[in-house]
Amino acid sequence: METNRFFPEIHGNFGFGCMRLPMNGEEVDLEHFTRMTDAFIEAGFNYFDTAHGYIGGRSEKALKVCLTSRYERDKYLLTNKLSSYFFNSTEEIRPLFLSQLEACGVDCFDFYLMHAQDKRSYEKYTRLKAYETAYKFKEEGLIRHFGLSFHDKAEVLDTILTEHPEIEIVQIQFNYADYEDASVDSRRVYEVCEKHNKPVIVMEPVKGGSLVKLPEEAQKVFDELGGGSSASYAIRFAASFPNIAMVLSGMSNMEQMEDNISFMRDFKPLDENEWEAVRRVCGIFRSMDRIPCTACRYCVLDNDCPKDILIPDIFAAYNAFKTFGSRTGHFYYNSVLTVGHGKASECVRCGKCERICPQHLNIRELLPLMAETFEKKD
Repeated sequence: METNRFFPEIHGNFGFGCMRLPMNGEEVDLEHFTRMTDAFIEAGFNYFDTAHGYIGGRSEKALKVCLTSRYERDKYLLTNKLSSYFFNSTEEIRPLFLSQLEACGVDCFDFYLMHAQDKRSYEKYTRLKAYETAYKFKEEGLIRHFGLSFHDKAEVLDTILTEHPEIEIVQIQFNYADYEDASVDSRRVYEVCEKHNKPVIVMEPVKGGSLVKLPEEAQKVFDELGGGSSASYAIRFAASFPNIAMVLSGMSNMEQMEDNISFMRDFKPLDENEWEAVRRVCGIFRSMDRIPCTACRYCVLDNDCPKDILIPDIFAAYNAFKTFGSRTGHFYYNSVLTVGHGKASECVRCGKCERICPQHLNIRELLPLMAETFEKKD
C-alpha cells in the first residue's frame, strides 16, 4: 500500500466513514462493527471519520467500544467535527470538544473539521469565533490537523479559505454524478481546493448509495467492462483526481467492506475505457433529466431575476432527485440554494428568465413544480 502523499500517517487513500454503521434496531450492531473495524485495519487502512451527531451520538460511542479501546493509538487515525447545532456561544465550544474526546475514548483527534460549512453556518462560526477557538486545540496538542467539511458553492469556499489559510484539508461531496451538477458544484469546489493548495477528502463518493443501485441501462455500461462493482467505479473515480488525499466510504455491512477493500487496497486509477464508461453513464443520467436546462445561467446573470431565484441550480437539484430518488436535492434546495436567495414559490412570473432562456423553457410553469417538490412539509 502506497504512503499517502499529503499526510504520511494516513495508510493509503481510503477511509471508513462512520455515519452509516451496521444497526440492530436503533442501536449500532457492535459485534458486526467490530468485525468490520478489524477487517479494515487488517487490510492496512487506518483512517476513521465520525461526528458528534452521527447516529444520534452512537457513532462516537461505538468507535470507543470497537476501535479505540481495542487498538493501540498508533494503529488508527480518528477524525471528528465541530457541528453548529451543538453550540450557540463561544464558551460552549470547549466543553463540547472535550465531551467528544471522552465519547471517543481518545486524548486527541488526528483531524478536526469545521462541520458542514455553508454561507449561513460560516457566518455563525465567524460570529462565535469558532475557527479561532478550535484552532487553539491544535496549539494545545489536542488535534493534529485542522480542516473543514463543506456543502455550498465554490465562491463561498474560496472566501473561507482566503480568510482562513490555516485550514489544512477540505472535505467535499464529490462523485461522477455531481461533478458537473450545478447545485452541488463539485468540480468548481474541487478546483477552489486546488487553487488554495488544499488536499481533499471525499465524502459521498457513491452519492448515498445512489451510484450502487443504478438504472438498468447505466448498469449495463459497467457490466460490459467485465469486472468490478458499480461502487468500485464510483469510488475509484473520486480517488483518481490528483488533489484527493482520501476517499471515505460509509459502509454498513461486511459485504460492502470486503468489496471496497478489494479495489482500494491496491488502488489503480480509472483507465481510459473506464473513464469512457463513466462518461456514458453520466450521459444516461442526463437523458433522464426532466428539465433540459444546460445551466448556461443567462437567467440569473447580473441578478436579472427580481427575486434572485437560483433557477438553474434548483432545476439541477430537481433532476438529481428524479434521477436518483434520494433526498440530496431537498438538502441543497433548503440549506444552500434558498439561503440568501429566493424560493421557487416566490416567483412573481415577470417572464424575464423565459425571454432570455436559449432552451426556451417554460420556467414560470416549472417553478411551481419545484416549490411543490422541495417546499412541501413531510
